[in-house]
Amino acid sequence: MNTRITVIGGGLGGLTAAITAAEAGAQVVLHEAHASVGGRGRATEPPYVVHDGAHVFYADGPHYAWLKRRGFVDDLGWPRLRDWTRLGYRAGGRVRMAPPVGVLRAAARAGLKAPVDADFRSWASARWGETAAEGMANMVSVVTYDADTGRLSAAFVWGLFQRISGPHLPAVRWVRGGWQRTIDRMAARAAELGVRIETGSRVEELPTGGPVIVATDLHAARTLLRDDTLTGISGYAALLDLAVSADRRDRTLVFDLDEGAFHESYSMQDDSVAPAGESLYQLQIPVRADESPADAQRRLESFVDIVVPGWRDRTTFRRTATAKGRTGALDLPGHTWRDRPAIDRGDGVYLVGDMVAAPGMRGEIAINSALIAAERAVASLPQSDRAPSGQQSGN
Repeated sequence: MNTRITVIGGGLGGLTAAITAAEAGAQVVLHEAHASVGGRGRATEPPYVVHDGAHVFYADGPHYAWLKRRGFVDDLGWPRLRDWTRLGYRAGGRVRMAPPVGVLRAAARAGLKAPVDADFRSWASARWGETAAEGMANMVSVVTYDADTGRLSAAFVWGLFQRISGPHLPAVRWVRGGWQRTIDRMAARAAELGVRIETGSRVEELPTGGPVIVATDLHAARTLLRDDTLTGISGYAALLDLAVSADRRDRTLVFDLDEGAFHESYSMQDDSVAPAGESLYQLQIPVRADESPADAQRRLESFVDIVVPGWRDRTTFRRTATAKGRTGALDLPGHTWRDRPAIDRGDGVYLVGDMVAAPGMRGEIAINSALIAAERAVASLPQSDRAPSGQQSGN
């Protein structure tokens, strides 16, 4: 074969694009600047396995069906019944088992459509009151990582709120070992298909001679493509990974309707991520406008005082970080995912990532955009440059 597809970036989106193109019979080479593939799906080594990004999948979209058909999300972990009894919602300064009545009423309105052009705060306040509207916006901060989610498009926020808390069976799935396990399976499948993966390979000029799929964050893509129009709005949050000696008083999952924080146990569904007798948690809180990350971390610690009482005397592992510009796209009033940077950039260049014009949230956008980009890249190849599907040769 004389023509190859080049994928730049070895995160979730890049691996999805490489596998999809290779399964269609294309020759593929993938460049990853880091020493290993995975992007934000990478995790730390045991005994404390924590991720740079999210660690759950939602099973209610085409991205998950693609992953499941290939065995990338096998071996699911599930919380025990007693873990579900320790979930909660912080509202009005205290943690309760259920959210306020106004939020419950909203969650039950599955068939209601929200407008694209209005902001969520105004639209929701007119229906359920300002307190409920702010609480719902702060619940969605777990997905947006944004301190002012209420200013975003009503349709955008409402869709996320319904996925998180609507009247349906929870779509959340936890893979034992987290996204790292999924990444490892994807990398193995890519190698099986003959994809040439070059790690420690930073690409600074677009390759020639075939389609190119740019699967980097938007900032890197803007530099590589020399295209200043590649911009978007994303969240900014302070993060805390925390392991403590186990205590029955600790909450396993808490939505913060007051300040937009979120607390979840890594270990309640996967005891392999922490040593025996310890609990591993991930917490986050959005950084407010004109607030320093250090001040946001202090607010987050105050939240930890409530959900993991006495944690300072029981801590066995702690890691802090911030997430800025890498939490998926946010849509302002009047905008939808279709208004984000297009996947097809012309001249055989395709853009993949969590802030481009594809549906979903966060990493789902990267997978969905990768499937589209790979399909179009393969379609652009001469038929003679494609091997039989699933029978790609090596180099």
